[in-house]
Amino acid sequence: MTTSTDVSTETLANNATKHMCVADIMTTRVVTIDMDDRLTLAKEIFDNVSFHHLLVVNTEDHLKGILSHRDFLRALSPNIGTAAELIRDTETLQKRVHQVMTKNPFTIAPHCDINEACKLILDHNIGCLPVLDNNTIVGIITWKDLLNAYCIR
Repeated sequence: MTTSTDVSTETLANNATKHMCVADIMTTRVVTIDMDDRLTLAKEIFDNVSFHHLLVVNTEDHLKGILSHRDFLRALSPNIGTAAELIRDTETLQKRVHQVMTKNPFTIAPHCDINEACKLILDHNIGCLPVLDNNTIVGIITWKDLLNAYCIR
């Protein structure tokens, strides 16, 4: 059952986000990692930040992939940091980022409507979209950024 309050809230949310573009809500301070870096560097970054996605670039700073915290954890031995840890477990941290990353990620342009970003994230079950302007990384937009844009506070 829909009440008039529900409709009003929904209408406000739709009107507030109706003309928003990706550039309005994206994060512009993006952390990148080189595709040949070792997972030890990714671990150091993830241990010290509150975000969950690193954009992976080549030596020319062109986007090549995304390393999510989930991808990173999936690549590690579950014994790291436990009493059962062996040398072969810690060696998993020596893998290169390109061995673990998601290659050829979906991207979006900064001028695109945030509804388009929502559809891409939902349709492809992904957590973020790198934002590219003429093949240059200008930001990143996550599902959390989109949820914040739609949320009336």
